[in-house]
Amino acid sequence: MTTLFVSRHPGALDWAAGEGLAVDHVIAHLDPELIQPGDRVIGTLPIHLAARVCQRGGRYLHLSLELPPEQRGRELAAADLRRFGARLEEYRVTLVSPD
Repeated sequence: MTTLFVSRHPGALDWAAGEGLAVDHVIAHLDPELIQPGDRVIGTLPIHLAARVCQRGGRYLHLSLELPPEQRGRELAAADLRRFGARLEEYRVTLVSPD
């Protein structure tokens, strides 16, 4: 089992380190075809990539937070993430119809 943290944001990486998250690899972009059953993927993936992780037998842990509208589009520090309630929430995402 491999744990990947997918982020290009230094604040998110600092937050993860401060939380003591054990990760095997930090990557800026995910190729879902590399996911093996049992792998854990942590990040804020687009829904179609999260679904692909789950389809391949991986676990998707979303970095969730309560971000006020005025903070969107800004680079956040680890302290900002904590202030906005950053947490990991596991999701199982399934594509319903591949139209």
